[in-house]
Amino acid sequence: MKTQLQSESAECGLACLATAAGMLGLCGDLPTLRQRFPQSRRGIDLAGLIELAQAIGCQATPVRADLDDLAHLTLPCVLHWDLAHFVVLHRIRRGRFHIADPAVGDRVLTREEVSSHFTGVALLLRPALDFTPIPARLGIAWRRVLGRIQGLPLALGRIAAVAVVLEAFTVTAPLLQQLVIDDVLVSADADLLTVLMIGCLLLMVLQTLLGLARSWMVQMLGQDLALQLSAGVFARLVRLPLSFFERRQMGDIASRFGAIGAIQRVLTQRSVDALLDGLMAVAALGMMLSYSPPLAGVVVAAVALYALLRWAAFAPYCAAAAERLVVEANEQSYFLETLRAMPALKLFGRECQREARWQALFRDVQRRDVRTARMNIAFSAANALILGLENLLVLRLGARLILAQGTPGAAPFTIGMLFAFIAYKTQFGGRASGLIDFVAELKTLSVQTDRLADIVLAPPDEEDAPVADLSHLPPGIELRDVSVRYSDRDPWVLDKVSLRIRAHEHVALVGPSGSGKSTLMKIALGLLRPTEGEVLYGGLPLRQAGAANVRRLIGTVMQDDALLAGSIADNISFCDPSATADHVEAAARAAVLHEDIQRMPMGYASLVGDLGAGLSGGQRQRLLLARCLYKTPRVIALDEATSELDAANERSVAATLRRTRATRLTIAHRPETIAGADRVVELRSGALRVVRDQRDQRAGPLRTSTVGRLAGSVRG
Repeated sequence: MKTQLQSESAECGLACLATAAGMLGLCGDLPTLRQRFPQSRRGIDLAGLIELAQAIGCQATPVRADLDDLAHLTLPCVLHWDLAHFVVLHRIRRGRFHIADPAVGDRVLTREEVSSHFTGVALLLRPALDFTPIPARLGIAWRRVLGRIQGLPLALGRIAAVAVVLEAFTVTAPLLQQLVIDDVLVSADADLLTVLMIGCLLLMVLQTLLGLARSWMVQMLGQDLALQLSAGVFARLVRLPLSFFERRQMGDIASRFGAIGAIQRVLTQRSVDALLDGLMAVAALGMMLSYSPPLAGVVVAAVALYALLRWAAFAPYCAAAAERLVVEANEQSYFLETLRAMPALKLFGRECQREARWQALFRDVQRRDVRTARMNIAFSAANALILGLENLLVLRLGARLILAQGTPGAAPFTIGMLFAFIAYKTQFGGRASGLIDFVAELKTLSVQTDRLADIVLAPPDEEDAPVADLSHLPPGIELRDVSVRYSDRDPWVLDKVSLRIRAHEHVALVGPSGSGKSTLMKIALGLLRPTEGEVLYGGLPLRQAGAANVRRLIGTVMQDDALLAGSIADNISFCDPSATADHVEAAARAAVLHEDIQRMPMGYASLVGDLGAGLSGGQRQRLLLARCLYKTPRVIALDEATSELDAANERSVAATLRRTRATRLTIAHRPETIAGADRVVELRSGALRVVRDQRDQRAGPLRTSTVGRLAGSVRG
């Protein structure tokens, strides 16, 4: 049973359960369990893992154990690892612990290594008396992942036609060699030699031209295929819900997207080579049979033995390839994270620790490369040994056939025929081995397609409503009995929350850190779907109005907003192709950024740097505000959008926002921002409470001391 490798950063527990359940014959399919039991971004604890095990028909028993106890436990069992991870122990042999680690794959560890990771908690699993096996998901066909590829059959047909002609030339070469040995040398016919050489020269020229044509056709097919695949997968990727990206590391997503390159190479260059190998192998086999069936049988037996070796090693080869992709994705994620955190690393002096950790991850990648290289070397050595023994046997049997000439009943077999047979044998052995390698590579393509399927087959953002203009609706947002939690075992982040933001009203949302304020805003914007309840815009349910249609009317500044590489003007317009300089400048003036831009050497053409590295914190926030105001939105949603502004700039921005007459939802900590709102609501313990409503005359104005207490409670 293979190790189930986690796709999401916090699903190691679910992956361990899938691996152990597969070993017990219950279910070995992580995607099936993931669909049945969605996981929180915070992961799962031991109690949650026990509940999941019982849900799939396992009896789960947690125990305390030391290293000596592990040898007496019923395997497989789940071990608590490094205080924040789960692994599966499935074998102990000769003092070695065989671990299925969902983060990196199979590991064989010593007692000392296990001691440094194992926390002393194990979860014993065994099938319940009334368990029912869960059918695992069938393997994903690459055709389903890739979809329909335009022009592929026609292009492959043209390449195949050229390939057939090329192989016909290849088949004739040994025949010419036989004619030279048996006819030219025996009869000393120089004129025949000249004719044969001229014919060979013409064939070589034609073969070269056809080879160039084939290479060009394969190159064009590869580029077209890469464009279609990349464009299709990227279009699917950008339409996935926000939760997909929040649960995965960027390096892992990039690694999955990079699988397109490997798939494209197999479907173009390798498939054409396999076609040529197959044609030539069949032609060479036919010629060998025409010369000597016994000798041909020896060659076929040698190739069959090599195919048997490849088949026997297929499973570990696939496992090594899958593990390599996972550890490489981890290393790339760590590398990208290091680059983003470089200022903090230097401030805290953690470069050496970070370097050591990256080297450990890179060594993990190299260990997988060495494992794969070891198998490739073994295959090459085995193939060379088999072909060497086969060559000796063919020479011995061929020589005996030549020596037997003249005896009664002996089949005609000349020296030239032996040379020609060896040439065909060499071609058949090489082409057949290449064809076997291609079949093995095609089988391992499932590793790439399974990883790519995580993007292609993931459910996209649900968007049932067609494109429509909703500007006629009043710009009000309402949440009705909205409840949110990340999994069935997690507490409610929001519990039956109802909030109505009237058109042109300014509502400030306050509350302690981690209370769910940003989650509530993302739900109001249609970025996240509530577990229960519904969201309305202008009185229409969001599903009916269309989340994308609503978001076109909303300007936002979120906590994790990012600037793109490019000019300031490009970032304000967000690369709007119809942007005008006047519109961009108006947005910058509204965000109190125009004067700062004018002082820059290139004005609005100045580059912001990677993620806005060339700007100060306040300038980045004002640039994001300018981007928000560029849309002339009817609703403005701000999540700590002015936290880095000085008091003067904040007052100027607040005055601009009041003049827009847009409906506003603001998450804020500053007393000044809270005091400027029409209504203040506090989110605490998953519930909303109205702190102040200016439209309620009985409440009266909010005193400065009250604002201070609110701000203080939020910071706490």
